[in-house]
Amino acid sequence: MDPYKYRPSTAFDSPFWTTNSGAPVWNNNSSLTVGTRGPILLEDYHLVEKLANFDRERIPERVVHARGASAKGFFEVTHDISHLTCADFLRAPGVQTPVIVRFSTVIHERGSPETLRDPRGFAVKFYTREGNFDLVGNNFPVFFIRDGMKFPDMVHSLKPNPKSHIQENWRILDFFSHHPESLHMFTFLFDDVGIPQDYRHMDGSGVNTYTLINKAGKAHYVKFHWKPTCGVKCLLDDEAVLVGGANHSHATKDLYDSIQAGNYPEWKLFIQTIDPDHGDMYDFDPLDVSKTWPEDIIPLQPVGRLVLNKNIDNFFAENEQLAFCPGIVVPGVYYSDDKLLQTRIFSYSDTQRHRLGPNYLLLPANAPKCAHHNNHHEGFMNFLHREEEVNYFPSRYDPVRHAERYPIPPQICTGKREKCVIEKENNFKQPGERYRSWAPDRQERFIKRWIDALSDPRVTHEIRSIWISYWSQADKSLGQKLASRLNVKPSM
Repeated sequence: MDPYKYRPSTAFDSPFWTTNSGAPVWNNNSSLTVGTRGPILLEDYHLVEKLANFDRERIPERVVHARGASAKGFFEVTHDISHLTCADFLRAPGVQTPVIVRFSTVIHERGSPETLRDPRGFAVKFYTREGNFDLVGNNFPVFFIRDGMKFPDMVHSLKPNPKSHIQENWRILDFFSHHPESLHMFTFLFDDVGIPQDYRHMDGSGVNTYTLINKAGKAHYVKFHWKPTCGVKCLLDDEAVLVGGANHSHATKDLYDSIQAGNYPEWKLFIQTIDPDHGDMYDFDPLDVSKTWPEDIIPLQPVGRLVLNKNIDNFFAENEQLAFCPGIVVPGVYYSDDKLLQTRIFSYSDTQRHRLGPNYLLLPANAPKCAHHNNHHEGFMNFLHREEEVNYFPSRYDPVRHAERYPIPPQICTGKREKCVIEKENNFKQPGERYRSWAPDRQERFIKRWIDALSDPRVTHEIRSIWISYWSQADKSLGQKLASRLNVKPSM
């Protein structure tokens, strides 16, 4: 069923006002009263319906990624990777798949400025012939934490103080002082790229490690990377103040206006792959989301291009009600044992069922564009037209059958139940390498941002010393510069 074909649409509006149930409304200006001045009557059904609908126009905003903008377009395969995956939408060069993409800031509210120092969401929904594939990532290739157990605590620390509703550095630095794996993420967030110029001029990444499986059942770990053809551009701190002060929706406007003018944003998709049998040969864990895979030893492989050539038709329907989940994959693409990915598989769909309802995947923006069939039915706001008498499986009255079997990762899982950190933490090498790769002026801006954060009067001497110790282990000169400017003795 095509969810766009049978949906209610303003294209079929009557030329006069009606109630939601279709009854004509002959006066949409005045309430029904007793006399010209008398009290309003509760029997004025149109008034009650109008107010009740207005009172419920807002749905719960996303806990994270509340502020966002969406656009539609296509993904086209440019390079053959059929030896790596049996995914139908990646079957051959030239194959195009319709997509919808949502960009977002992460921590702040729906109406917050788009110039805040914050990661940016980069979520792509592929409407493939085998169902939807949601590649839900960010503009940075790493993340703050590697275990989803800490995700609620992490978000709480980054969100405003629950007492004052003010985001405060002391809370952020306190929490992450317990998690040195966050250093790598902070080399992105406190770097110049921490404030993208707009959504068109930023990288994208799947962040987590996924798995590609070919027709023979051979699996490879994979990382997904989006590279903008127009290059990466950022706003320095003083520029962000000016841009945000002039227009707090500058990135949304830039995306919309560019597409409207025919200046279509484009990204190239690259992948990196690792044979799971060779995962132990590196000094990092390939499933550790706080690490990048060095491109000099695991090169980028081109796959295709993403082009956004159509603005959305309605912001609420195709941005606010648009929902993504890393658990939504297609044959040929699978999960890995990445601890953060494993928790995201549950959490993302769970939050959408809370925010939009149990039938959120029936909404046109979220529904697959291919034929689909299951017995998931009824529940709040289910508008799927069903005529079947058999709503169970199997049945001799219904010819529906299982789909053809497709391969999933063949690895055998063994081990005892335990709660622990990974063996190869190696928290300091990659942050230090990234810092040393910058020009001196870029290093200086990074240091100043950290001086500002660590100068928060509520940051204790203990917390300040811990951070100086962390940065000293990443790069000795960086730790020394922070210590001298903060008048703190570095300790390892």
